[in-house]
Amino acid sequence: MGSTEKQVETNGTPVDVSIALKASDLKSVPSLAAEIQSLGSSLRDSDYNGRQALLRKARALVNALETPRETMIKHTWAEPTNASAIAVGVEAGLFDLMAKEGAPTKVDDIAAALKADPALLCRLMRHISAMGYIKEIGPDEYESTTFSKALTIPIIGDGYPCVLGGCFAAIAHLPAYLKRTDFVMPNSATDGPYQSAYNTKLNFFQYLQANPPWGEQFNHHMGGYRQGRPSWMDADFYPVQERLIAGADPSPESPFLVDIGANVGHDINEFLSKHPSAPGRLIMQDLPSIIGQIKPGSIDDRIERMEYDFHTEQPVKGARAYYMHSCLHDWPDDVCQTILAQVTKAMKPGYSKFLINENVIPSTEANWQTSGLDLMMMSLFSSKERTLKDWTRLLEGGGLRIVNVWEHGEGVEALIECELA
Repeated sequence: MGSTEKQVETNGTPVDVSIALKASDLKSVPSLAAEIQSLGSSLRDSDYNGRQALLRKARALVNALETPRETMIKHTWAEPTNASAIAVGVEAGLFDLMAKEGAPTKVDDIAAALKADPALLCRLMRHISAMGYIKEIGPDEYESTTFSKALTIPIIGDGYPCVLGGCFAAIAHLPAYLKRTDFVMPNSATDGPYQSAYNTKLNFFQYLQANPPWGEQFNHHMGGYRQGRPSWMDADFYPVQERLIAGADPSPESPFLVDIGANVGHDINEFLSKHPSAPGRLIMQDLPSIIGQIKPGSIDDRIERMEYDFHTEQPVKGARAYYMHSCLHDWPDDVCQTILAQVTKAMKPGYSKFLINENVIPSTEANWQTSGLDLMMMSLFSSKERTLKDWTRLLEGGGLRIVNVWEHGEGVEALIECELA
């Protein structure tokens, strides 16, 4: 399996192999280390944007110190297998047990409690520890970390098995798919990389629902995806009182906020908790299979649950605001136009707003969360995360105009406020 430097073939490239065996940018290390020291000395946990700036520098330092060979091994061996090992641990109850123990625990004891093969757990836990996600105390003895404890929370842990099972094949298949299609941008919602990888005619959401528990795990994953970042409902992000509540019809029967494609109600429930004085009706809409997954007591009783497919006519007319969070990025532009048409036909001119809570990719220095999600969208949906130019073209083509784009820092989804053109 191994190869020496002298045996390496270059396939005619003028780049010498030695470039892959030295630190990628050693000369930048001192300045990056100094910047990290400066940024970290006064960092507060509540300073989201300051932490993101420090993370960017920390990743730059790691990239500078690693050799290209080490980075290649990290990408192709270490990171995929680490995600897989964590997914196994989630499914087996490994991290729940470690968190309950609250102290260093021998692998043999863990295996006995889980009724698992100790040799298997040794290998899985060794790699998870080597990657820094559980703490090695001694030979075959490990302790929880903050991260591994967080894996016991469904909105964090459930992302691993559902993404590994229901997404990774499409991501791994993308190079072969694009080569076969002569590197043309995927643009079919029904015949793209996902359908090719999983040999299915179902779309991503249909496939997950047809293969439980991935559907429920993905709902949890979406709950985790939205956590820990500034929310558009916060006072310092979007002026809800000034832009929505002021001027709204105060009558109880008037629709105020319609959350379209609401999943199990994460967003609209947060909105009500932060703005309990909002007038009128608050309505969440999604497919029957999703609405049926809402757990008792998980959303406020004031929120109306409505079964609805956003490809069909919008039944709620003249609401103050129609809202979509991470829905349009699931669809190519041609399908988005049909979705937008259902919204615009229901809007009341001069009164209704359409609020889109999605990424707006900046022209430079895109955040890794956004750029990574963009390629996920390509692999899973033949769709994309959009730039401001993309959004303007899409929305103006759908009979809307952008009033403002409200943003709050790196890697945070924007709120695009629209009205009828």
